[in-house]
Amino acid sequence: MESADVQRGGGSLRRSPFDLIMNQIRRKRAASDRKPLGRFLSRDRTGIPEDREDREERGAAEGAESERDAGWGRMCVFLQRLGKKADSRSLNLAHCDLTATDLLELATLLQFLPQLEEMDVSWNDLIGGSLKALTSHLQHAGGVRALRLCSCRLDAEDLTALGEALGFVPLLEILDLSWNGGVGGGALQGLLGNLPPPLRELHLVSCQLTAADATVLGGLLSALSSVCVLDVSCNPQLSQEVEAFREFSSSLSHASSITTLRLQACGLTEESLHALGGSLHGLPSLQQLDLSCNKSLSGGLSHLTQHLSHLTHLQSLDLHLCCLTHTDLQALIQALPSLPALTELDVSSNKDVGGVLPPMLTALPLTQMRRLPLNSCNLSQEVVTALAACVPYLRSVDVSWCKVVGGHLPLLLDALQPAVLTELRLSSCELTTEDLQHLAAVCRRGLLSSLLVLDLSYNASVGDEGWSALFAAGGLGSLQEVDLSLRPFTSAPYTAWLPSLLCALPRLPALTYLSLKRWTSGSKDRKQLKHCLRKRSVLLELDHPNEDEISLFKATNQDSPEE
Repeated sequence: MESADVQRGGGSLRRSPFDLIMNQIRRKRAASDRKPLGRFLSRDRTGIPEDREDREERGAAEGAESERDAGWGRMCVFLQRLGKKADSRSLNLAHCDLTATDLLELATLLQFLPQLEEMDVSWNDLIGGSLKALTSHLQHAGGVRALRLCSCRLDAEDLTALGEALGFVPLLEILDLSWNGGVGGGALQGLLGNLPPPLRELHLVSCQLTAADATVLGGLLSALSSVCVLDVSCNPQLSQEVEAFREFSSSLSHASSITTLRLQACGLTEESLHALGGSLHGLPSLQQLDLSCNKSLSGGLSHLTQHLSHLTHLQSLDLHLCCLTHTDLQALIQALPSLPALTELDVSSNKDVGGVLPPMLTALPLTQMRRLPLNSCNLSQEVVTALAACVPYLRSVDVSWCKVVGGHLPLLLDALQPAVLTELRLSSCELTTEDLQHLAAVCRRGLLSSLLVLDLSYNASVGDEGWSALFAAGGLGSLQEVDLSLRPFTSAPYTAWLPSLLCALPRLPALTYLSLKRWTSGSKDRKQLKHCLRKRSVLLELDHPNEDEISLFKATNQDSPEE
């Protein structure tokens, strides 16, 4: 071997190969003997080295994060399979045809949604009887504020399981169990004493609630001092027993924070109104009261109206389709001045309204009224003239099924104020071509620039010139929904005014829905219209009657009834 020279300063030192090897060994041993000071120091003096503890903590954190990422990935795959997008705060699985197996898989994934606030699994009727698979994991979704389980065929066992699990969601504010027939008949008892105090909305629409359930419901309300919205509509058996309904009505006073009470189609009678009216003094915050579609209360409205003065904050009163008599309407007119906050009154589909509308308009706070639907109210020309005084303030005008409007539409249109009206419904009013041309002139003046909904259906008496004038006018830049459908068993071509419609589409940027039922045209025109609307993502309803329907119409020669 050759010797090596090591330069040191200005000279050199010759070393043997043996010395070089030994120096390398010494350097390696010296490096291995050097140990970091941290290995002999410990923060908790347990003898565990600090760097090892840090590594363990970091490893645990990384493992947990990796597990969460994997869980979120599984949730995304699960939702993608159902055609849904992942959202860490909102879980919407309505109309997904979920099965009991899907529900169980969903339950195991809840732990990966710690920020979940809204859960909707409505309209999945295959999960009835297996809700416990979900509720047994609700402890992983303690932040949920809204839970919707509409139309899931829930039964008594499901309600019991839900009641036992509600303690895991102490922040729950909205509970919707509507359209579950199994909730009625005693199953509601499973929720008694389990609803969280912060609950603000309880929806039990069409749950086949019985008179016995009215008593249970009263017990629920007694423990819910924060509830604001109670909707038990479409439960016709709820008021069948007077004493049970009286108990329910008296319990309303314990929920003095209620702002919305809906009792639509609950079979209310004169006795029911007497019980309900006596409890109104305990509802000082009530803003919306819906008693519509209760035909059996006819003749007994005075039992309610004499107590309406307690509702100084009432903004909306709905009494449509209640078969109100002249006496009922007179009692209502006397009570209207005691409702200073009223902005919406719905007495539509009550034929006798037409005979008392002028004094009703006098009793209403016209300048603050926003909705006053009068469809199917047997209006006369004099009444339409009187209505014009209210039109300037209304956000919605609905005089559908009032034949007298045809030929007299200018009486209402000339009273409009610019950019106020958002909804105009004139279905089955026997409008004329001149009416549509006048409507077009109003559009050109910009009076309907805020209009969102326009219903001109069932007006076959309008000629092609009227439809063409309407679409050529412009001034409907906010319009979202348009209905021009014809009556069943009728048809007419729209080829003559289709060019005007196609030219108008660029000036209708907000349009989302167009109904042209029973209007007919050639295949080329239909394809052209569908193509234009498809590019805009506009929902088009377009069909035409078959020969059997037309033959049946000609044979019977019957028109649709006005009411």
